[in-house]
Amino acid sequence: MDYFDIGSATYRETSDFIDSLEEPGFRAGQIYGWVHKRHAAGFDKMSDLPKELRKKLSERALFQGAGYCIKKEDNDGTIKYLLEFKNNIIINEEISVETVFMDYRHGGAVCVSTQAGCPMGCVFCVSGSGGFLRNLTAGEMLAQVYTVSRDRGKTITNVTLMGSGEPLLNLDNVLRFIEVINSEHGLNISQRRITLSTCGVTDKIYELLEKKLQITLAVSLHAPDDAVRKSLMPVAAAYPMDGLLKACKEYGDRTKRRVTFEYAMIEGINDAPKQARDLAEKLKHTLAHINLIPVNPGMGKDIRPSKAQVVEAFRDILAERGLAVTIRRSLGSGINAACGQLKHKIMYHNKEQSQ
Repeated sequence: MDYFDIGSATYRETSDFIDSLEEPGFRAGQIYGWVHKRHAAGFDKMSDLPKELRKKLSERALFQGAGYCIKKEDNDGTIKYLLEFKNNIIINEEISVETVFMDYRHGGAVCVSTQAGCPMGCVFCVSGSGGFLRNLTAGEMLAQVYTVSRDRGKTITNVTLMGSGEPLLNLDNVLRFIEVINSEHGLNISQRRITLSTCGVTDKIYELLEKKLQITLAVSLHAPDDAVRKSLMPVAAAYPMDGLLKACKEYGDRTKRRVTFEYAMIEGINDAPKQARDLAEKLKHTLAHINLIPVNPGMGKDIRPSKAQVVEAFRDILAERGLAVTIRRSLGSGINAACGQLKHKIMYHNKEQSQ
């Protein structure tokens, strides 16, 4: 039997589904509001629906909620969740993902995972250490936002698709996620407050470009040349830098939105002054913002964050050449908030306990 995925559905799709159940049309608005505005934890929580309708929904529709099995808070306001997906249909699957809440003066931001595990294998990231399991549905991505909002009692104003996984390798579900969370019937988060981060899957950037969205594209660059980038990111072997930067330039030119280039500062690998000059040369004609990120400690024995003065000198070289550049404020380092760290730590601990 095919179940209707109510958590991933648009308002129109929900209306059509309610019609198919021969229920009054206004029930669609009630149900959609419970899922996407009131963040109900299940059909049984939708208290103004008749019991018979709730029973019908539990038999015909998939409601994919999330509950957290681990929650860690840092003193800077960052909270890391390890979430387990739960639904009303019994399935023989155990999936958990990481989600991060960041508290800013202008509102709450949630960093969402788009895949369970990750296939990319970047050396400074442990998201894929347990292997790649599967793509997440739009409903599972939305459940991360709603679970955090319900737990914090706070409205979410910004979303980054920057957790575990490569969003562009799950593009159909990511586009549906953006459509639903941007909808006036849901949270109505502006596309300009949504950031999608990619390792640089060039052909998918062009595909995204054709959707004519106003989201921010963030590209994990982390090096000024292919040789260093390949040593850090296996994806660079398939998508050389020249082609990637050409796609990014076109994205900026056509959308009039600055592309953010994420640059993890790693001591002795990509933080030399010459590398800053080379990077500036590569990006001089691109509508760009460079975000320097001292890599989180604990990502590997040869991965150490660049010293503060080195990061500042790197920034100054870029700024002197007319590039917009900032140093990201470090958040969540005390709670393993980098992608995959908390899940990896729990998995490793559990493995040791079972031996």
